[in-house]
Amino acid sequence: MSARISSDRPAARHGWPQALVTVLGGLVAMGVVAALGLWAAGATDLPGGSFPAVVAATVVTAVGGTVELSGDAGALAGTEGGLTVIPLSVTLAGALVVGTGFLRPLRRRAVAGAPELAGWAARIAVLWLLALLGLALAARHTFEISLGDGPLGDLGELFGLTPVVGFAADVPLTVLIGLVWLAGVLVVALLASPGAALPAGLLRFGPAVRPAAHTMVRLLLAAVVICLVVALFVAATRGHAVETFAVILLGLPNVAWLALTVGLGATWDGRVEGPFGLPMPHVLDEVLRTPDVSALNLGTLVEHDGGRWWWLLVADAVLLLAAAFLTASASPAGVPAWQHAVRMAVALALTVLMICLMARISARIGLSVLGIGDLGDGFSGQVLLKPRLWTALGLALLWGLVAGFAGAWLARAVRRRGRGAER
Repeated sequence: MSARISSDRPAARHGWPQALVTVLGGLVAMGVVAALGLWAAGATDLPGGSFPAVVAATVVTAVGGTVELSGDAGALAGTEGGLTVIPLSVTLAGALVVGTGFLRPLRRRAVAGAPELAGWAARIAVLWLLALLGLALAARHTFEISLGDGPLGDLGELFGLTPVVGFAADVPLTVLIGLVWLAGVLVVALLASPGAALPAGLLRFGPAVRPAAHTMVRLLLAAVVICLVVALFVAATRGHAVETFAVILLGLPNVAWLALTVGLGATWDGRVEGPFGLPMPHVLDEVLRTPDVSALNLGTLVEHDGGRWWWLLVADAVLLLAAAFLTASASPAGVPAWQHAVRMAVALALTVLMICLMARISARIGLSVLGIGDLGDGFSGQVLLKPRLWTALGLALLWGLVAGFAGAWLARAVRRRGRGAER
C-alpha cells in the first residue's frame, strides 16, 4: 500500500488542477501588467470600448504572437501599417510565474522520470494552447481616424473619406509561436534551477549547464532591477511619472537589455520618424531621429550626450565578472579555467542572441489621399531598431571568455583562502 501511495503522489502534484493554476497565474500576471501599463500610457481613452482588446493584443505580442494592422479609407485613399514589438515587461512577468509553477512539483527531488516530466509539461501546454486561442480571438478591434480641421480634413469631407484602421491577431501563427515561447520558458526554467529534478539520463549534464544558465537568468534580472532603480529615480526627480511607469510596466526589459548589449559594444541600427518615439531615456529617440538609419552604440551615445554613457561599459564589466565568479563557484572545484571561460562565452552569446531576437522593434503607419503619401506627422510615422547580430554575438563570446577566466581565477582564490582559514 505504501508503494502505491508513493507512486500516486507525483501524479497528484502534476495534475490538471495544478497545470490550470500555473497557466491562469501566468495569464493573470501578464494581463495585470499589460493593463496597468496601457492605462499609464493612456490607452483607456481609445474609442469604442477597445481597451480589453488592446490588453489581449499586448499579451499576444508578449508571447511572440503576431498582431496584424489593417486599414480602409475608401476608394481614393489608403492606409498601411505594420507592427513588430514585444513588451518584455509583460513577457517577463508571465515567464516568471509560469516557470515557477512548472518547477514547484520538481523541487527537492534529485530525479524525475522522463514520462513524468513530459506529462507535466504536456498538461500545461494543452491548457496554454486553449488560452492562446481565446486571447488571439479577443485581440481584434477597429478604429475610425479623425482627419481634423485642416486641409486633410477638407479633403476627407470633400470625397467622403472615413479612414478606419484596425488590428487582429494572426490566430494560427500566434498559437504556434506561443507554444514555442512556452517550450522555451519551461526549458530555461528547468536548466536554470539548480534544485529541480532531471531525468536520470540528463543528470551528468547538470554541473556543466546549470551554473551558467542560472547565472545568465540572474544577470538579466539584475539588469532589469538596475534599470528599475534608475527609472524610479528619474520619475521622482524629473517628473513625467505616469509616462515612466508606462515604460516600466510595458518595456523596462527592452531598455535594460538593450543597454546591456550596448555596454558590451554592440551596435543597433534604427530610425525614429513622425509621432512615434522610443522609451526612456530620451537620448535614444534623439540619436535615432534622423533622415536616414543611424547607428546606436556607445560611441554615438557619448558623442550625443557627453561621456557619462561610459558607465554602461563599467556596469557590464562588473556584472559579467560577478556572473562569472558565481558560475565558477557553483561548478565542481576541479573544472579547468578554460572550461569555465568556454561555458561563460557560450551562455553569454546565447543570452545576447535572445535579446537581439526579442528587443528589436519595427512599427510603421501611413495614410495617403489621392496618391499623396504620409500626410502629416499626426498620421504617419516609423520606428525601427534592429541589431547588428553577428557583431553582437562575437563581442559576447569575447566578453564571456575574458570574464570566464577572471571569474574562475577569483573563485579558486576564494576557495584557497577558505581552506587556509579552516586549517
